[in-house]
Order: sequence, then structure tokens, then C-alpha cells
Amino acid sequence: MSIRLNVNGVSHDVDVEPDAPLLWVIRDELNLTGTKFGCGIAACGACTVHVDGQAIRSCQVPVGTVADKQITTIEGISANGLTAVQQAWIDHQVPQCGYCQSGMIMAVTALLKKNPKPSDEELGAVITNICRCGTYPRIREAVRSLAGTKL
Repeated sequence: MSIRLNVNGVSHDVDVEPDAPLLWVIRDELNLTGTKFGCGIAACGACTVHVDGQAIRSCQVPVGTVADKQITTIEGISANGLTAVQQAWIDHQVPQCGYCQSGMIMAVTALLKKNPKPSDEELGAVITNICRCGTYPRIREAVRSLAGTKL
């Protein structure tokens, strides 16, 4: 079945079943591998992308439910160079192994667009992505440095 997806501003017709996970369509059909597979049960957040501006975990989203919606991957947010969030990640040396970071950046970007000055409590409540390396203190520092920045 052909499904039309708008990913990073480009329209794609993909021949997949409507219940195929969005993550695998992004990675295997569109060859956008910045979005990572972590757990497969939407718990870790490595697969986070934006759908119509909302951060979602793509491993559990059937591709048929996002047809004709605006999907943005990590490649899409940085199409014109580093974003403020990505630069803050570098400035505060957030990544260690880096595996979770594309999902973490996508989640934080969506949060900061809604709430440009989140408290540590708000950050902890909204950003539930898992970082096995434990870089949460550096993530908080990076987010604090962006407080009030227009993304």
C-alpha cells in the first residue's frame, strides 16, 4: 500500500503496510538513520521525532496514522546548520556515547518551543528519554543556557 509522508519538508510515497512502525519507515525506506532504535516499546525515547511539532516516539506509531502530517527528524531540524539546542549540547559537552542524543535533542527542542524557560521539575516531568550514560546534569545545564532563546 502506498502511503504519502511529509518528512523534513519533502513528500515521499512509500510502499509499506499502514501498521508498519514510523521508525522503521524513516530508517529503512527513507534512509534517515539519525533516528535511533532503542527499546521498541516507546520507553527510552531514542526514536523521538516531531509530528506536527509534537515530540513522539516513532517506534510505536503506525505509519498510516501520520500520513499527510508534518514529520521532522533530527536531520530535518539541522538542515540549515546546527540549531541552538545542538550548539548548547556541544558547549556543555552533553553527549557521552551519543546514542540517545538525537531523540533527546528532539524532545528538548519540542519542549523549548512550548516552554522556553522550563524549571528543572518541568524538564524532568516532560523529558523522560533515557540516557544510559547519565548525562542528565549536563542536559539540564544546556537547557538552562537556552532559557528564553527563540528556537
